[in-house]
Amino acid sequence: MPVSNLSAVRIFVDDLAAAAGFYDRLLGAPMVAEPDQGFLVYRCGPAQVVIERVDASAEAEDRALVGRFSGVSFAVGDIVTACDGLRAVGIEVSGAPARQFWGGWLATLTDPAGNQVQLVQYPPD
Repeated sequence: MPVSNLSAVRIFVDDLAAAAGFYDRLLGAPMVAEPDQGFLVYRCGPAQVVIERVDASAEAEDRALVGRFSGVSFAVGDIVTACDGLRAVGIEVSGAPARQFWGGWLATLTDPAGNQVQLVQYPPD
């Protein structure tokens, strides 16, 4: 049986309060789990973005999950306008919008834990 319905993506951080400030501004999506549970959950369309805390006392293997390229992309209609709006609310755009060989655009954002997420603007059909 094929499995094709994305349920959630997980991003690992060391400071949930800082992460909440970043992802609240980035996503503008409803938070459905609060930080006191050790994680945040945002509903983003049919999937969830789960932000999980990794404690400093965790195993090295788990701590290595914090502060890396996540491979997570959020689609926007106008990447330049989106980046300008995010900068205006204090979000660092660490990689300016750049046209890709496949016709779309990517920009990279860095959260307070050093994780990189991207914005993607797909080419018109």
